[in-house]
Amino acid sequence: MRLSQSGRPDLAVARLAQGVSDFEADAWDRCAGTGNPFVSHAFLSILERSGSATVEAGWQPLPIAIDGPGGVLAGVAPAYVKSHSQGEYVFDHGWADAWHRAGGQYYPKLVVAAPFSPVPGPRLLTDDEGVARGLIAAAEAIVTQNGLSSAHANFLDARDVERFRAAGWLIREGSQFHWVNQTYGSFDDFLAGLSSRKRKAIRKERAHAQSGLEIVHLTGDAIAEAHWDVFWDFYQDTGSRKWGRPYLTRRFFSLLGESMADKVLLIFAVRDGRPIAGALNLIGEDTLYGRYWGCNEDVPFLHFELCYYQAIDFAIAHGLGKVEAGAQGEHKLARGYGPVPTWSAHFIADPGFRAAVADFVERERRAVEREIAFLGELTPFRKGG
Repeated sequence: MRLSQSGRPDLAVARLAQGVSDFEADAWDRCAGTGNPFVSHAFLSILERSGSATVEAGWQPLPIAIDGPGGVLAGVAPAYVKSHSQGEYVFDHGWADAWHRAGGQYYPKLVVAAPFSPVPGPRLLTDDEGVARGLIAAAEAIVTQNGLSSAHANFLDARDVERFRAAGWLIREGSQFHWVNQTYGSFDDFLAGLSSRKRKAIRKERAHAQSGLEIVHLTGDAIAEAHWDVFWDFYQDTGSRKWGRPYLTRRFFSLLGESMADKVLLIFAVRDGRPIAGALNLIGEDTLYGRYWGCNEDVPFLHFELCYYQAIDFAIAHGLGKVEAGAQGEHKLARGYGPVPTWSAHFIADPGFRAAVADFVERERRAVEREIAFLGELTPFRKGG
């Protein structure tokens, strides 16, 4: 399928594919770069192949592509037609309810995102600004030509925020908690920058959490299928409690191990040779991304140990600049993770509905920025240190 560009002859013609798996991995990754594993061909195609991001799951893959001279892929955007708003972590359920009450149909909608991954990163996978404009125009054309309510681009990096802003999309601000490596040489170096009370509290938490347990880090060839069996049980328990049903299939984890084991960090807490809890992380060029956690034994502070403190240990040991531990969670603040803004972009087809959403987004932005400023004063670091 080819898309007209709404009378904009300066933009190349875009095409739609049936999935990321339709593209050669090398061609996709030349556009995506190597910094963020969540937009890699391997990760996105695993979601499709495993049955996690499919039409049946409410995520119809519809990547948008623009070819350059000689048919060489010049830019792509991982896009999906959604029949719900689950697994996005940019919450628009209130918008959907309002549009339905007004007599409209909010779903299906178009989403440009890394499914199930509240991880800031590139969404317009190209260094060519003309191609980026073409990808945005193509997303708008999909909405208008198919009578969709809207298009959304979630968890944007700074470059894509400005691209979508220039195209007139509404920019929405949210927040997360990230840990930043101040070139620490050890975990104790990190603790030295905290107030005495917080430093003692973290040491006490770690001692309680580790008591009687062995903490094991696994990556690359050290990860076996048996480890995924164990982690699947943890993931199912957490997923069923948080979302009603887990988003990812069991096959997803096997394929992740087959194709991306060198980008995976599994952390297990082991008691008497038996894993009782685990955390799954992905490793980027300069960031460790915490994704999933689960347990079958309730141990005080073990969640903080595996998901936050062990992640900091790994980042320091491997010279990574950040740890991003996922969406939400003010409890991260006391563990050295500071508040940072996140952004999404939104194209609303109906002018009246757009005006209402624009008003909401502006009021929300002011509230989010006040909250970030307030929480920033509550970090555990020594003042003036």
